[in-house]
Formats: sequence, C-alpha cells, structure tokens
Amino acid sequence: MDKKILYVAIRAAIEAGAKIMEVYTDPDADFEIEKKADNSPLTIADRKSHEVISSFLKETPYPILSEEGRKIATEERRSWNELWVVDPLDGTKEFIKRNGEFTVNIAYVRNGYPEAGVIYIPVKQELYFGDCDTGAYKVNGIAQAAPDGTVEALMEKGCRLPYEDKHEGFVVVASRSHLTPETEAYIEQMKQQHAQVTTVSSGSSLKLCLVAEGKADVYPRFAPTMEWDTAAGHAIVRATGGEVYQAEEKAPLRYNKEDLLNPWFIVLPKEGGRE
Repeated sequence: MDKKILYVAIRAAIEAGAKIMEVYTDPDADFEIEKKADNSPLTIADRKSHEVISSFLKETPYPILSEEGRKIATEERRSWNELWVVDPLDGTKEFIKRNGEFTVNIAYVRNGYPEAGVIYIPVKQELYFGDCDTGAYKVNGIAQAAPDGTVEALMEKGCRLPYEDKHEGFVVVASRSHLTPETEAYIEQMKQQHAQVTTVSSGSSLKLCLVAEGKADVYPRFAPTMEWDTAAGHAIVRATGGEVYQAEEKAPLRYNKEDLLNPWFIVLPKEGGRE
C-alpha cells in the first residue's frame, strides 16, 4: 500500500499506545470496566485508544471497522472493498491483569484480504509493521513517530522478519486462556510427527507475531476470535511469506464478512506446509 498511508497507521498505533499507557500507569485510574456483548471486558483505555486511532485514520480514504464500532450495518460494509480493521486494545484482560501483553492492532484490508498491518506493544514500546510489497519489520524502543517521519526510515531502524536465527525443535504457540481439547489434541499430533515439541504462550496478537518472527512453527487457534483480533497479525505474517489458513479448508482467513467471527485457523510460516 501507499507508504505515506501506512505511516499514518503506524503513527495512529503509537499515539493510541501512549494514550493507553496514561491510563495503565495512573495509580489512581479507574479502568471503568464494562462488559461487551460477548461478556468480555471493555475499559476506558479501549475507548480513548479508539478515539486517537479514528482521528488519524479519518484522514485516509478508507472506512474503519473497529471493535468499538462493530455495529455498522452489513449492507453498508458490503460496499467496502478497502478498509481498516482495528482493535484499539487487543488483550483487555491482559491490560486489567497488568501483565503488559496487550497491543494496538491496525490492518488494511483489500478485497477481503489483509495487505498491511501494524501492531504496537505500548508497555515494551515495540512496533511490528509490514505489507505485501516490502515485507515485515520489528522496531524496538519506539515511543513516538514524528509527523515528518517515513516508513523507509523505520525499515532502516528495524529488523526484517523473520529473524535469521533458527530455534531448536518444533515450537507450537498455544493460548494461555483458550487451551481447548482440540488444541491439546493438535499438540499431541505434532508430538507424533516431531521429535522435540515445545509450546510457548503469549497474550493477544503477539501469538501471530511469534510465527512472523520465526520463533514458532505453528499457531493453531481452535477457539473463538473476531476479525479485529487477527487482521493486523495476519497481514504481518503474510508479509513474511506465511499465511493464516482456515482449519477446515486450505484457504486463508477472509475479512469484512457478514459474520465477523473467525473460523478456527492455523498460522504457518513461509517454510511451513499443511500439517
């Protein structure tokens, strides 16, 4: 996509992260926790992050599909060939637990597929970004993005993904809070196929980042997720040459569907074949 527009998304994610941290680090903060329709938590930080992101992305040509704006009619969305898919605070439970494993997710989707993605980790000040043209990168220690900055400058500062270092054995990403019987069965299946299998866990969209970085060989997700949970990470995985496949068929996840719930899926790196 246009690098100037991608940089707008990067600035939006970092500025939203700063706004989240104002709430996170305030010892007197009341997170103002509410319950969403699916009974998951929503905080004041979600809303503040959404406001910041919207203020940036409204200057671009594309509409926004966000967890905080999920009630947009399907009829209206059906005409959106290009759009942003946004989760202003992915990992609200992690935010409330104060374990730092929450992210800001912004994805550019065209014709149902994520072509560019930005993930920012406010606590660690780590940025992931990528698109299908230039690949994926990680930048450490970034607390702000200058208005006159460029994607090219961030590419020079960052590391290209996946990392060249190879890990030992076969690594499976598993969710701490959603380890279903189906996931456990899949891990057992991998143990039958590989001599050394280890599992790693991480919060929010960081699980997809582990595959993009080359630190994991597969991430099976046999539990509910929404489009905004995966779109940015999916784009970054695609930018490394990997893919996010529907578990039941050899086809990538699609976005801006009538039903915004994702099917079960499996994330594979570039070298990965179907398991």
